Amino acid sequence: MHDADPARAAAIAAETGAPALAAEALIAASQAVVVTVPTAFHHAAAMQVLAAGRHLFVEKPIAATTDQAREIIAAARARGLVLQVGHIERYSAAIRTLRESGAGQGALAFEATRVAPFRPRSLDVSVVLDLMIHDLDLVLGLAASPLAGVRAVGRAVMSPHPDFAVAQLRFESGAAATVTASRISVGLERRLRVLGPGGETRVDFLARSLERVHPGGAEPVATMPGWGISRATWTEHDSLEAEQAGFIASITAGAPVEADGEVGLRALDAALRVEAAIAGR
Repeated sequence: MHDADPARAAAIAAETGAPALAAEALIAASQAVVVTVPTAFHHAAAMQVLAAGRHLFVEKPIAATTDQAREIIAAARARGLVLQVGHIERYSAAIRTLRESGAGQGALAFEATRVAPFRPRSLDVSVVLDLMIHDLDLVLGLAASPLAGVRAVGRAVMSPHPDFAVAQLRFESGAAATVTASRISVGLERRLRVLGPGGETRVDFLARSLERVHPGGAEPVATMPGWGISRATWTEHDSLEAEQAGFIASITAGAPVEADGEVGLRALDAALRVEAAIAGR
């Protein structure tokens, strides 16, 4: 492992048993590299890894700009290397349960909320790139349509960057989404609502509950003949372990990459459009 802070590198090496190496030595000794540096350094570190012919896992967001993201994607593709972006929510039991429910099929509206109390971490980026990007990736996947427009408000409160944001997204399909993120909240909240001709789905990620009213649902609704409510829950697993297992499987067995560079680029593009709307650009 490598850390720019020698003292931190030594502490982590002592804790994990992994030797602390210079960046060049680490890359040379590896078949694949995980890049978890601050966002501003993603592009330089990623390009260094790819230039050495090593498979790359880079934390989200994939880069600081879409041009940088495209360069990373092109470099990985040109060398036939695995590129995975750290959109960890895609590997959570909650998202897999949501996908299995079929809630996104034909949906026209999405409401996502992700808020948490303030913690002095990841303050080098806005709440959009820190938290909201998870739900932007989620609704982009569910809507399965390019963005047509973005409106947003937000404000810096405890950091130099916006600490809360509310974004309204329009998709070319006609669908719409409202996404709220805050890192200065009174408490934790993570919810999603999906609405469409096929009914409504409500997900409470903290309570591990999914409720869906739809035709043929398990619990009949007296006022809606032929409709019913289906409920589901899930058992949490280690999403980080699942994410890394997916990265390894893509390298060793050619498994599809769940969160590839294009996924990372779409999420970054949406996040930067939200930031631009907040700034009035």
